[in-house]
Amino acid sequence: MAAKQPPPLMKKHSQTDLVSRLKTRKILGVGGEDDDGEVHRSKISQVLGNEIKFAVREPLGLRVWQFASAVLFSGIAIMALAFPDQLYDAVFDGAQVTSKTPIRLYGGALLSISLIMWNALYTAEKVIIRWTLLTEACYFGVQFLVISATLAETGLASLGILLLLASRLLFVVISIYYYYQVGRKPKKV
Repeated sequence: MAAKQPPPLMKKHSQTDLVSRLKTRKILGVGGEDDDGEVHRSKISQVLGNEIKFAVREPLGLRVWQFASAVLFSGIAIMALAFPDQLYDAVFDGAQVTSKTPIRLYGGALLSISLIMWNALYTAEKVIIRWTLLTEACYFGVQFLVISATLAETGLASLGILLLLASRLLFVVISIYYYYQVGRKPKKV
């Protein structure tokens, strides 16, 4: 007895079968919106992510501000580490330094922050840029408060200290401005 051959398989043309395509896409989880409102055309783009989503529309002058901040932090850090007496004298107008250690520790902390600033200058990631801007704003805000408290305690008001206070307030405003500009949602095209 001859073995019966199974009937030939009919090929289903899933490319032309719309219902089949929609079912397949639903099973894969593509084609619909995700939590961020993104519509993924393939599973690969869903897994790897959409590169456009992470692109930052940079506000005008952001990179110049980041560069200026990195230079400022590095310069003051090196000055605090190498020449603590001169830095203290420049800020507090002739007052004597009782100990160089706190000023050098301040310089070390500033050098660490400046390394973060330099690295943030070369990134395009929105989150990293925002965190460094927030770090700057917090640093300048705390410095403004500390210098104001010191000024209130000692009563030594000089032009140098007043300029330092004004510059710190300006730096807080600029850093917060860029922080919010980078964090804005891009307009839909």
